[in-house]
Amino acid sequence: MASFQASDGAKSVTTQKRKDTYFGVLAAANTTVTEFILVGLIDNPDMKVIGFLTFFMIYLITLIGNLGLVTVIKADAQLHTPMYYFISHLAFLDVCYSSAILPKILDNILEQNATISFNECAAQMYFLIIPASSECYLLAAMAYDRYAAICKPLLYSFITSQRVCYLLVAGSYLVGFINATTQTYLTFRLSFCGSSVINHFVCDIPPLLSLSCSATYVNEFVLFVFAIFLGVFTSSEILLPYICILGTILRIQSAKGRQKAFSTCATHLCSVVLFYGTSTFLYMRSASDYSLGRDKVISVFYTVVIPVLNPMIYSLRNQEVKRALKRITSIKKAYSF
Repeated sequence: MASFQASDGAKSVTTQKRKDTYFGVLAAANTTVTEFILVGLIDNPDMKVIGFLTFFMIYLITLIGNLGLVTVIKADAQLHTPMYYFISHLAFLDVCYSSAILPKILDNILEQNATISFNECAAQMYFLIIPASSECYLLAAMAYDRYAAICKPLLYSFITSQRVCYLLVAGSYLVGFINATTQTYLTFRLSFCGSSVINHFVCDIPPLLSLSCSATYVNEFVLFVFAIFLGVFTSSEILLPYICILGTILRIQSAKGRQKAFSTCATHLCSVVLFYGTSTFLYMRSASDYSLGRDKVISVFYTVVIPVLNPMIYSLRNQEVKRALKRITSIKKAYSF
């Protein structure tokens, strides 16, 4: 009888241990992380000052270049065309994009421990995805505008009417909000029960998925679906108009006419190649393929360099913007006298 009681006692202890282990694992899986640690970009203390000044200058140039471009387009009536309407929104998105990233990079360079709270991380991801996603469809809308201008010049004012332009831009922002809301919700409903160190300088989707201790199959699938729509679908919307544009340019008899037609598309093509080349590589992969060193370099180019290059591409190489800037400065000089 005693042996049976001892046996029952051993079973109960074993069962209790199993329950404790099970609920211990469950509790760990549901542990709420209050903050993350961003690895950052600069580890060498001697390079922190140089790094801070470099990124500060990049941010300053980005703000001045993009906001200056928006101001010139708004101020000059001759630039109130569909193409420059899209360019002004592209510049605005670049300002939003940089402002979601660079201030935190600058803050982390100066801090000893580059931490970011759970809610700040979610907010940064949300306001990072909105302009990035919106820019995909905005670039597609700009390709549509170039197609209408070169291939359908007689119908250009009808095809790209003010209402159509408003709807295209509004649709771009709507796609950005939908993607940002979906991705941020799915990412931050995951469990983060292990390390809180994010191997990145920004709260982005791939490094957070690799950090989670939950199953990320749904997240990766949704991320891939959005990447298809934002990458493949919109790039097809850009590619098909440019095939038609190329055919139209080749049929132009004069070399000067061909050069003029191509020059109107060259700046947009530069932005498309820079933006899609890096973003497609970053997001159309599984979280298991995430590589810290390689993806950091690409992310710096994608998130920091492109926003500072776009205003240069659309202003320094654009004669109409240069002439508009001269007109504005000449008017200001006339009023100053």
